[in-house]
Amino acid sequence: MDGPRYDCAIDAAMSVFEGRWKTVIICLLANNGPMRFNQLLKRIDGVSSRILTKQLRELENDNIVKRDVDTDTSLKVEYSLTPRGETLLPVMRAIAEWGLKNMFPYRVIIDDLT
Repeated sequence: MDGPRYDCAIDAAMSVFEGRWKTVIICLLANNGPMRFNQLLKRIDGVSSRILTKQLRELENDNIVKRDVDTDTSLKVEYSLTPRGETLLPVMRAIAEWGLKNMFPYRVIIDDLT
């Protein structure tokens, strides 16, 4: 089967996250507020400008990220989370907590000791 099955709500939701850098982009924008393309590029180790552009466009098409162009000042472009994108943050926190507890159990034990 090619692509996600949109008859399954989980597949539809997970299609937003597919792509190696999307969760990193969302986290950076959530933690730092609006960021310019080069700021994102410098903060994401290992991503190419072509792939970053592609992932940002996909997030924009899914209404997760907003691209603001300020033509008043030498064509300044900033990316930020949309209100819809912000609704992903509790989901991402829950997935991160699950990952810590289930994929890295030794860390949870260490955290419980401190």
